Amino acid sequence: MKVLLTGATGYIGSAVTEHLTAAGHQVVALTRSAEPQPERGWHAQLVGDTADPASLAGAVTPDIEAVIHLAPPSGDAEVDSAVVEALAAPLRGTGRPFVYTSGVWVLGATGTAQEVGEEAPANPIDIVGHRPQIERRVLDEAAEGVRAVVVRPGIVYGRGGGIPAILVDRARTQGAPEYYGEEGVRWPTVHVDDLAELFLAAVERAGAGTVWHGVGESAVPVREIARAAGRVAGATGEPKAVPAAQAAEVFGPLFADALALDQSVSGAAARTVLGWKPDRPGTVTELESGSY
Repeated sequence: MKVLLTGATGYIGSAVTEHLTAAGHQVVALTRSAEPQPERGWHAQLVGDTADPASLAGAVTPDIEAVIHLAPPSGDAEVDSAVVEALAAPLRGTGRPFVYTSGVWVLGATGTAQEVGEEAPANPIDIVGHRPQIERRVLDEAAEGVRAVVVRPGIVYGRGGGIPAILVDRARTQGAPEYYGEEGVRWPTVHVDDLAELFLAAVERAGAGTVWHGVGESAVPVREIARAAGRVAGATGEPKAVPAAQAAEVFGPLFADALALDQSVSGAAARTVLGWKPDRPGTVTELESGSY
């Protein structure tokens, strides 16, 4: 397929590009700058900005056979909805896929019971407050003849990036590992290359109107992630729990609350139905002996 990819220059987008092209697909990258980037492996490059929905007019040409929307949201519900309209409208009546990237933070705190699946009601924290509304907007496209799909990644790691890299940097600058919120906080995580393979599976074979959790490990204790980050940074003391209110002074209140969010989220459905096989090293192993 010829796949239009927003967010193609980003951390996740770079991995998705590699896995799409390796599977024989052609990536048309939507970028904010017209400056050529020949080493990216793209088939073609278009200029557009997801913060400006009007700039997306004409981006989904008749030869585009799928759209993966990876670019981060603007933070404005009307703008984000208009972006979905611009990207999905040309696909109506074609049965072609439109894959939207959300995230597990829309579930909010999941409690101490068993891990939750895609059927769990949304209870978003403030940083993603309007994201469930956009998810519904995307899924409604299934009734218009679009193979509309939502992917909710967990905390992404690998290739030396993602939120765990923040813990490495903080351990290095503070001289001690730290994490945020309560001692028992857990993160559902996914390796960036495993996640890229889920996007590939979603664009190739996920059904219309479906939601998938991109989670390789359902509930990794953040204390253990912090301890591993400390080892990488050469700070081997016991991890320190930083209250969310104090973390807000560094990260801002919205992101601090997200870092302190305790979740246990299942990625089993994608394994069972889509045949997804996340098999990269786990979060702690990747930190200690991988790319960080």
